[in-house]
Amino acid sequence: MFPKKGGMGMIPGLEMSQPLIWVMIAVIFAVIEGLTMGLTTIWFTVGGVAACIIALIGGPLILQVAVFLIVSVILLYFTRPLAEKRLKVGHEKNNIEQLIGKTALVMETIKPYHPGQARLNGLVWTAVTEQESEILEKNELAIVVRVEGVKLVVEKVKGEEK
Repeated sequence: MFPKKGGMGMIPGLEMSQPLIWVMIAVIFAVIEGLTMGLTTIWFTVGGVAACIIALIGGPLILQVAVFLIVSVILLYFTRPLAEKRLKVGHEKNNIEQLIGKTALVMETIKPYHPGQARLNGLVWTAVTEQESEILEKNELAIVVRVEGVKLVVEKVKGEEK
């Protein structure tokens, strides 16, 4: 019933060596990383390998767990931001965010508090301006400031004053 020396008996009658358990932990974290690509669990994979090495040289369980946690947390804290920057993991602009800063052609006059229409990337959008004194006439150019739902918030292109 009790585990034999050098092994960990988690299930009565089933005996696994400590290095094997750490390898399994490392593989599980590697699979999770492969599925998520979030650059979070990969560091726990490395921690599992480090703990496996400690288990292979005969280190006590408490040392194995400490090495696993210390290596994982240090790698996560110090290298994740560098890896994200190099691999450009994380936030990518979606199609809507890519419209911000683009130039649209006013198709229907846009007045303060009265939406008009603007063509951008071949699509006609409802467009508004937040500038109280700004009127964008038909065929003028406007810069997209942001997108709210299905509406463009635009402002007059500088240098296009009449």
